[in-house]
Amino acid sequence: MPGFVSYAEYTAEGESVALVEFTTAEALSAWRNHPEHVEAQRIGRERLFSSYRVQVCSVEREYAFDGRVRTPTPEP
Repeated sequence: MPGFVSYAEYTAEGESVALVEFTTAEALSAWRNHPEHVEAQRIGRERLFSSYRVQVCSVEREYAFDGRVRTPTPEP
């Protein structure tokens, strides 16, 4: 999917969270509305999930540590 960056899923004590990253809000919207994804959402609601919650978030700050130097991302 154009604009897709990454996917990660974490589960603990019967709860799970999936983090899906896209380059832009427009790329996320295109994925959300893609016909195959719309069908997968329908099947998920009918067969898999009794409930779920979606949060769309923006990164305010990000930094990394490579074992030697903390590398801050410049503030916008």
